[in-house]
Amino acid sequence: MDQAEFRLRFNLHPLAAQDPAAFPHLGLRKAAVLIPLLDINGELNLILTQRPMHLRAHPGQISFPGGKIEPSDPDAIAAALREAEEEIGLLRQNVDVIGTFPAHNTFTGFEITPVVGIIKQTFELKLDPGEVADCFTVPLSFFIVPGNRHQKRFLRQGRYYCVHFIPYQQRFIWGATAAIIDHLCRHLSIPEDII
Repeated sequence: MDQAEFRLRFNLHPLAAQDPAAFPHLGLRKAAVLIPLLDINGELNLILTQRPMHLRAHPGQISFPGGKIEPSDPDAIAAALREAEEEIGLLRQNVDVIGTFPAHNTFTGFEITPVVGIIKQTFELKLDPGEVADCFTVPLSFFIVPGNRHQKRFLRQGRYYCVHFIPYQQRFIWGATAAIIDHLCRHLSIPEDII
């Protein structure tokens, strides 16, 4: 999928008021992530990171650049752009923000606002080793295929939760990141006769 098709599909659907995969509960810590889309040879790719194993929270997990919304951040968009710059060296002025999705609540206590942005030009990765062990791209076309995205129900503390997961090559994308990717792909899925 190229940029023109992505923008058309993204803008054809109204954004939902709430992420259907969200877990409702109070007292959530606010966070934001950037869904960075990079054009590689005419095809959009998602940039994903892998967290270092030494981190206390979610070690080794695959995620989007992002983190906690700080008091100095005016909004979720600013937080996502700041975190992407700190974690992978993606300058905020190099991102064309095209929208946000409703916040995704996790059973681990976070309210995550996904910010969708297209990278204007290629850039040199500068990974913060304290936050990021690895950074890689996946073609959006891989995620768009419904058969590549999975979900399973798990029982935790007497309640069932739907957990999303996406195997990709030797990597395993799961949890909030996979749920946000699933939400993005469902949002982009429109009948072919409309395009």
